[in-house]
Amino acid sequence: MESIFHEKQEGSLCAQHCLNNLLQGEYFSPVELSSIAQQLDEEERMRMAEGGVQTEEYRTFLQQPSGNMDDSGFFSIQVISNALGVWGLEIVLFNSREYQQLRIDPIHEKAFICNYKEHWFTVRKLGQQWFNLNSLLTGPELISDTYLALFLAQLQQEGYSIFVIRGNLPDCEADQILRIMRVEQQQRPKLIGEDEAQRMSVQHASDAGHTAEEVLLDEDEEELRKALALSRQDMEVEDEEADLRRAIQMSMQGGSDPRSPSATVTAGSSQESGSGEKETLSAEELRRRRQAYFDRQQAQSAAQDRSSAAESEGKDSGSKPDQ
Repeated sequence: MESIFHEKQEGSLCAQHCLNNLLQGEYFSPVELSSIAQQLDEEERMRMAEGGVQTEEYRTFLQQPSGNMDDSGFFSIQVISNALGVWGLEIVLFNSREYQQLRIDPIHEKAFICNYKEHWFTVRKLGQQWFNLNSLLTGPELISDTYLALFLAQLQQEGYSIFVIRGNLPDCEADQILRIMRVEQQQRPKLIGEDEAQRMSVQHASDAGHTAEEVLLDEDEEELRKALALSRQDMEVEDEEADLRRAIQMSMQGGSDPRSPSATVTAGSSQESGSGEKETLSAEELRRRRQAYFDRQQAQSAAQDRSSAAESEGKDSGSKPDQ
């Protein structure tokens, strides 16, 4: 794996990293790619000038920024295509109808370049094995032949544009070595900055006086407490009327004098004894709940009376003879 050239991400120069990882060497610099982009801009300007330099379209074109590069280090597909043309290489859209009609198994190709939201990276065959040379990774990622087609399909599903590289790639040391030996990868490379992010997370937990495991345990315990609270609340709502009936019955049987300021009645003991807690009702609370219970009973009775009266009126009107 040490023989594989893998240029890691710097700023927004992913197009440069993509090309150099594809060609397996420091073949292009930002200055060289900028020169190609400026040449493309000049060719576009000359084509626009053919329609007249005094036209509104030409003046608008001159005011627009370059579509082939920007200050962040982004370079367009046209720049990449022209850069590869220097080495006699061409790109073909992987998902185009013309290419799909050829029904070529991806493992028989030499390389692919992929783009999504201005990020470029290379997938290349070295020797007899495929590697993901994404500059955002800490190192090359081995891709098996059986997984390659699935990997490309997953990239397409995520919105990537994939281009097939056609032509003879320059000779490189990694390709020569991997033709006579195969490599195995025990651990997949991580994204650049992933270890640092994990370290910062553990450091933050440590500063707060907790280990990373304790933080996870605390989160799990908090979720469990919320679930238990919701469950207990549902049970209390369902059994509220039963609790009130028991409390009213106890007060009427003289189990305690509800008029006494210090009198208390314990309600819902059968349900809440399982949770280890009991709800103690003061005399005032008992009177309030009892009144609310009676009010609900009266409202239900009144609703039933109105319904019966309406049914009776309907029957009477239906039985009257025609005049």
